[in-house]
Amino acid sequence: MTAYRQPRQARSRRTFDALLDATGYLLSEVGIERISTNLICERAQVTPPALYRYFDDKYAVIFALAERLMLRQNDALRAWIANYGGQGLDVLSAKLHELLQTMSEITGSQPGAMWIMRALRSVPTLTPMRLYSHNYVTDLLTDTYHQYLPHVDRDTIRRRTRLSVEMAYSMDEMLKEEDIDQKRLLEDAAFLFRSMLNFPEYGLHPR
Repeated sequence: MTAYRQPRQARSRRTFDALLDATGYLLSEVGIERISTNLICERAQVTPPALYRYFDDKYAVIFALAERLMLRQNDALRAWIANYGGQGLDVLSAKLHELLQTMSEITGSQPGAMWIMRALRSVPTLTPMRLYSHNYVTDLLTDTYHQYLPHVDRDTIRRRTRLSVEMAYSMDEMLKEEDIDQKRLLEDAAFLFRSMLNFPEYGLHPR
């Protein structure tokens, strides 16, 4: 796994965060191939030794930046579940559009988000973190759905949920890369995800 070391003091945390912020802006400007630790230091106005105190290379900085983004998304998901998780499958199904909108807004507010998502798929050292985060989201949603689908095989719910998670991230990439109607795409995605919660053999058709 890509190495980085957490800061222990408030001043160190400010330096650490400045390096992550600088990396995000640089990714949006020059992309992952041209970004370097020297460019990051120059933008963050820190010395190279300060960077190497926390990171082994540029990919470690991107790893930490991606982790920060995914933790924000996970926090939003937990808040969504806290709001709607106890209100039944129909409410959860109806509120999927809201969840997708929130996730899109989080990535949209992150400089360099498109390059972060690309790096998570193309850089081998970042793959474990992407898979961990996507499976974490899948398990949270599966547990939330399964309480209302006790007679449905959990593995089936999880498989469909895992597929919907991958589709959600792909949809977000589409929104960032293409000139596409965001409102309609979110509605289409929510429709597809609701359809995955249909189990007619159990008489279950959430709206």
